Amino acid sequence: MVNTNESAANIGVVGLAVMGSNLARNLASREGNTVAVYNRTAAKTEELVAEHPEAGFVPSYSYEEFAASLQKPRTALIMVKAGGPTDAVIEDLMAVFEPGDIIIDGGNSLFTDTIRREKAVREAGFNFVGMGVSGGEEGALLGPSLMPGGPDEAWVTLGPILKSIAAVAEGEPCVTHVGHDGAGHFVKMVHNGIEYADMQLIAEAYDLIRRGTGKSPAEIADIFAEWNRGELESYLIEITAEVLRQTDAATGQPLVDVIVDQAGAKGTGGWTVQTAIDLGVPVSGIAEAVFARSLSSHPEQRAISGGLPGPSESSFTVTDADAFVEQVRLALYASKIVAYSQGFDEIRAGAAQYGWTIDLGAVSRIWRGGCIIRAQFLNRIADAYAAEPELPVLLTAPYFVEALGRAQDAWRSIVGTAATAGIPSPAFSSSLAYYDGLRAKRLPAALIQGQRDFFGAHTYKRVDRDGTFHTLWSGDRSEVEAVDTH
Repeated sequence: MVNTNESAANIGVVGLAVMGSNLARNLASREGNTVAVYNRTAAKTEELVAEHPEAGFVPSYSYEEFAASLQKPRTALIMVKAGGPTDAVIEDLMAVFEPGDIIIDGGNSLFTDTIRREKAVREAGFNFVGMGVSGGEEGALLGPSLMPGGPDEAWVTLGPILKSIAAVAEGEPCVTHVGHDGAGHFVKMVHNGIEYADMQLIAEAYDLIRRGTGKSPAEIADIFAEWNRGELESYLIEITAEVLRQTDAATGQPLVDVIVDQAGAKGTGGWTVQTAIDLGVPVSGIAEAVFARSLSSHPEQRAISGGLPGPSESSFTVTDADAFVEQVRLALYASKIVAYSQGFDEIRAGAAQYGWTIDLGAVSRIWRGGCIIRAQFLNRIADAYAAEPELPVLLTAPYFVEALGRAQDAWRSIVGTAATAGIPSPAFSSSLAYYDGLRAKRLPAALIQGQRDFFGAHTYKRVDRDGTFHTLWSGDRSEVEAVDTH
């Protein structure tokens, strides 16, 4: 089969699985776009073209045909599995493209791979864009949140195309040029890390309410639906109510009770935590969410641990269900503030480490629609960065100070209640510990430095004078000034 529509398309999509085909359909539905499509398996291309004649797709059955079908500068969006498959498609496209053409990786690639690829592709004369895409299958089709990185030159061509397909929030398209090389995939990685924390916090809230009040999943769904009309309004709160209302057709039980309690993960949450450790940024709420999924996925350990001693069932009694539910709501909101603050801290640190200029306010705005963590709450984050673009800690913005002040008594009570009752709430409790760590005038890290100096002569600094010091622990324990090697 030969493509006779040479140079007809302004953008092409390579990889026509669900995400790729939905993005292709989204692109084709917008005025001014003509979309070339290519898949390694020709049958997939034929199927998409046949099922959606209204899209006017320009099909290709070889990379040469695909390149010939694209207007210059050629622009190709890759939607294939991250890793080796992405590298292979990049190589194939560079073989048929010309200098100045644009290759976009829209998969969930690790940002360091994107940095490597951008350098290699740029040196070969092409433009490479690593782009985070959030919103799942529905978002890809109807309007995702898009986080493109890459060179300024590519954004000139890409900007109008991406704005045409992005979700719209309060009149603004949910896309911005995040920064150069790996910036787009870095921001998408952190987005996913925040998503992990948000989901774990919601799950802990559900667990506490169910165990504490005895309410059914359907009754708790009503609570989440009510929360979704207030300051917790978000996509994840909305779908939580939907999941909790669902009844299993086979058993008649709530679906949540027949789903195995082992949470899956695809890696981006772990990447967020690993990268934060490398950057020296505490993202404890995100980390606990990742580890909670890991713990859930070890049934062999849990099976032999059920007999470990814990509090009696009678140690958890709720006398006022409505008041308890409100305490959980406040604890959820406060912990959510911490999760987002930690995520934005990591983006700021990543930008400094890798030389990116990232507008944190713009990032919060493009997350208001299309993506999984879309929420009313993001407007408050945008406002905070608009008022103080260099805000060092997001939760110190006036709005969040007030919100945390309102929530902290309930938050502390819920964490204490969960610990007393033996109910795991790792994201709630670690978020509170982080908050109190930030507030502390003095931390026990001083003792740790003393220990490090004792066993490894790692030295320490003093609060009362400049310099670096070491105590002669194995000698007369006098203090000497050390040479500062930092």
